[in-house]
Amino acid sequence: MIADRQWMRRNLGFDPVTTPPPVNTFANAEAAKSSAKPEDLQREIIDFDSEGSEGREFLAFSMATGLSRFTNIPWPKGLAPKTGPKPNIGTGPLPKADVLMVTWTVDEGHALSRVITPGEDSHNNYVPYKHNFSTIAKRMASDSPAVEAKCLGTFWTTTIGGKKVVVVKSNSHLSQDTKRLPPAGQNLPNYDVWKQMIQEVRPALVLTTGTAGGIGKWCEVGDVVVSRIVHFDAKKWLKKAPYHNAVYTEAAATKTKFFATAQKLFKANADQLPRDNTRAPKIVQSTSVTSSVVTTDFFGFDTSDNYYKLKNEGDVSEMGDAVLGQVMQSMSNAPRWLAVRNVSDPQIRAEGTLQQQAVEAANIYKGFGRWSSVCSAIVCWALIAAE
Repeated sequence: MIADRQWMRRNLGFDPVTTPPPVNTFANAEAAKSSAKPEDLQREIIDFDSEGSEGREFLAFSMATGLSRFTNIPWPKGLAPKTGPKPNIGTGPLPKADVLMVTWTVDEGHALSRVITPGEDSHNNYVPYKHNFSTIAKRMASDSPAVEAKCLGTFWTTTIGGKKVVVVKSNSHLSQDTKRLPPAGQNLPNYDVWKQMIQEVRPALVLTTGTAGGIGKWCEVGDVVVSRIVHFDAKKWLKKAPYHNAVYTEAAATKTKFFATAQKLFKANADQLPRDNTRAPKIVQSTSVTSSVVTTDFFGFDTSDNYYKLKNEGDVSEMGDAVLGQVMQSMSNAPRWLAVRNVSDPQIRAEGTLQQQAVEAANIYKGFGRWSSVCSAIVCWALIAAE
């Protein structure tokens, strides 16, 4: 699949280049400007709330649909997620659990919580995670999501097939915490947040999940990549880091027992994905670096002219998962881990300016990021059910 302006008109009802959405459809005013920088669009993707005022305006302007149209998933008997009671930790550590699951943007959080913690929304209900916030936040930018929210994230618990799960919507992001390489002897703030969460929860399995940009024509919105391999493709502010192109691999085989079931469960909400999709979403397992999850230190996306040189770097690109791989490599007796990423925007046709292409990619995310994240949330369920 390649998305162009005609694709935008057919699937979202507007061309953002010739008919820009109104300012009130944006979470961040800078992203609404015709001169918006990649960093502004990146932050828009993180902050955009389809359940908030900007989301209501975006849904009214476009053909996009909100999670009010979510169809409850017909879980197999005995394996439906069972939302836990309200956690009570104050400023203390996360509770111990069998699985730690982390997602990143506001809309990813909405979708994941709708699937995994039904009845409790990550943005409106989850409990703030504040353990060691003041210490870690000292190394974060004043306008970073965590500092603005005054917490490292929000969380709740659930149970799937008898396995307890801590579900975190993170406010700490590789791309937002800081844009400077840490001094010698210091870690990235996001590294320290990951390590702290893992040490507190002591899980057997760690999942990082959410949206990503598809690389290549093979993918359609909603496809899910499950990867035991993540790697950095750092060409900007981390290009001098010793790990700027590091590859991290989880040795243990992926438990796929419920993948076929997961693909059937996609059907409950697949009609909310783009009408140009030619098939049901599929689950793809990475088998090598060239089919892995790529972590960039810049807001890049795949284009038909391969502008960002992402071809053969992986199946999807995003901005954080390699930090988890880095943490796991440093830990003795590290738990198993996987990156579970859904395609929220496909390859973009190289037409117009690069800035216009970035605007297209961001608007596709705003239209379908939550619905594609429903698919990756179901895959996370499948991985936990197989434990």
